Amino acid sequence: MKILHTEASPGWGGQELRILSEAEGMRARGHQVILAIQEGGGLVQPAREAGFLVYEIPFKKARIFQVFFQLTRLIRKHGIEIINTHSSIDAWVGGLAGKVSGCRVIRTRHLSTPIRKGMNSRLLYNWLADHVVTTCESIVEVIQKQARLSSNRCCSVPTGVNQEVVTYDPEDVAAFRESIGVGPDDCLVGTLCVLRGWKGVSDLLQAAKMLENVPNLKWVVVGSGASENHFLRERKELGLKERVIFTGYLSPPFTALAAMDIFLLLSWANEGVSQASLQAAYFEKPLVTTTVGGLQEVCLEGETGIQVSKRDPKGVASAVERLYQNRDLRTQYGKRAKELVLEKFTLAHTLDEMERIYSQ
Repeated sequence: MKILHTEASPGWGGQELRILSEAEGMRARGHQVILAIQEGGGLVQPAREAGFLVYEIPFKKARIFQVFFQLTRLIRKHGIEIINTHSSIDAWVGGLAGKVSGCRVIRTRHLSTPIRKGMNSRLLYNWLADHVVTTCESIVEVIQKQARLSSNRCCSVPTGVNQEVVTYDPEDVAAFRESIGVGPDDCLVGTLCVLRGWKGVSDLLQAAKMLENVPNLKWVVVGSGASENHFLRERKELGLKERVIFTGYLSPPFTALAAMDIFLLLSWANEGVSQASLQAAYFEKPLVTTTVGGLQEVCLEGETGIQVSKRDPKGVASAVERLYQNRDLRTQYGKRAKELVLEKFTLAHTLDEMERIYSQ
């Protein structure tokens, strides 16, 4: 098959990583994959470095007609059969270009928030899309109702763990812990995410403050983003500079992730099935997450970790303290977490399901 991915987002995060890993997987299975990405977008360079043909497109409302004709020419030139759209603007113009060109259109919805009600949802998710893919189960029924989609036209396909890529060296892990002042007897609690307000980093900091007198308990935040300076100021105000380490952006981040003893993801909006939580589960880390979006599909209460309410630092502190005090429980949750990933959430599972949808 000849597949075109469109992406109007200028950023670089879980959504863009999903597009790239899926594209690489489909290429390995013998399909031709091309990408049309926002000019200067975060996905442009990684996709080119991975050997893909990338078109930089000005996905702006003011240039919508220009973009439409660019996409239709691109579709004809490469004989595109399937278009997979990923953000709002490219879903509109890519969906229309697909309709005009006779292509099948897949609309991948990466966020767990409900879609806009009314005519918008019916046009974008029903008329312009032949199939809708979400990255978590919790939003499937909502989209089906709002867009008036039959059950066979909307499904969840979480982003699976690429076991060939998600690896680490134990010596590097020990060196990382030492580099941030974490000893062999310390318990390291951490998160890995793009630092946006809704990722719940403030709740992590508040929980760390509540537990600042617990011996051998250390904290790490891995990632960067628009809210990084805000969180650094908050850490300073709380007097946690020596207690909570911010590493900034790490690529790859797997050594830091493997160095954690407990993994937190405290998002209060927007999450699908988080790749970071899946990777932590694959590394046998016990999880503490909110129940937002797809997080509850990986953090199973009493099986792979502990669920907490969103914006509940006290609940986070209680969950962390419980795991800190019970090493056997951490081990139990961690082993079950890896089993869950291998059962349901590998990249092979993702590719099998996407290939089935494309083939339909």
